This record gives sequence, C-alpha cells and structure tokens, in this order.
Amino acid sequence: MSRPANRRPENHKIDWHLPTISSSASAHHMSRELFVLTYGALVAQLCKDHDQDEDVNKYLDDIIGIRLVEDFLARSALKKCRSYSETADIIAQGAFKMYLGVTPNVTCTNAKGNVFSLILDKNPLVDFVEELPAARSSLCYCSILCGAIRGALETVNLAAEVTFIQDPLKGDEVTEIGITFLKKVEDKKKKRNK
Repeated sequence: MSRPANRRPENHKIDWHLPTISSSASAHHMSRELFVLTYGALVAQLCKDHDQDEDVNKYLDDIIGIRLVEDFLARSALKKCRSYSETADIIAQGAFKMYLGVTPNVTCTNAKGNVFSLILDKNPLVDFVEELPAARSSLCYCSILCGAIRGALETVNLAAEVTFIQDPLKGDEVTEIGITFLKKVEDKKKKRNK
C-alpha cells in the first residue's frame, strides 16, 4: 500500500510525562489520603477476619514498625539521638510529619525524663471514621501508631512501652499516645565483644 505524495506522514508523539504537581506537599497530601483510605479498608477486612477485637488490635500493633523505621532513616539524614527527649521530638516532628502530615505536641510527664505524651489535636487516621460499631467497642482503631513507634524504637535499640491514653473514637477530645522509655537495649555486637 502506498502513501499519497501530497500527504505528510503523521508524526505520533506520545507524551509519557505524568501531570506535574507543583509542590511536594501536594504529593505528600495525596499519598497520606491514600494511606488513610487503605488503612481503613485494612481495618475493615481484619474485623471481618477476626471475631475478637484483641486479635485485630494485636495485628495492627505488630504490622509496620520495622519497615517504617528503615524507610524513615533512609529518607532523613538523622544522627543518633542523645536523649529520650530528643528521640520523642524526632518521632513527633520528623516521623509524624513525614508520614501523616501532622506534628503532635510532645510533653514529658515525669521527673526522670523517660515518659512522654504525643498529643494530636487532629488524627488523620480517623478522618473518614465517624464512630466504631457498637460490637467493636474494644477495638483500638489506630493501634498501628503504637506498633509503629514501638517497632521503630526497638529497631534502634530502645525498648519502650507505647499505649493509647486518649482516643477520639472513644469520646476523647484529642489523640494521646504515651511513650515510656524502658532501659536501653544493649547492642548484640557490644555484648559479643565483652
């Protein structure tokens, strides 16, 4: 088949570029909303799979910590923290800001300086949740936050007890997460060298 002499060949040029987003904040906002929606679907599926709220809470608590700290350390140029206070500030101002787009207020709640509260006036994980079903009253919907903090701290050799103190889905005004730093876990390499 021949082409007519007066007809120019069609030049199909495909633009493979994705639409640009003007600021990194917009991209972060989109991924945060995707995470929140996906997280809601995960919790709903876990509730279908498990009859007991305690099983769902445990699964959510264990799910993400180690992977999250590896990603956080790779994406941020942090040096080793010198105190529990500095560690709590990094969690609030670094990790929460990076992954959820919010910065909780940090307060030290004891004289020894090892017990802290992270207080979120607005918790993005509950943006699309109005209330817990009556049959799921003991469900801790945001257990993933406690598990992520605990797992991340364990990864950098800090043992901690992390619990929810206040939860808006249980009628409280704010989300409050308590962090109690326990004794520092010794590095296995240091133990072997002694």
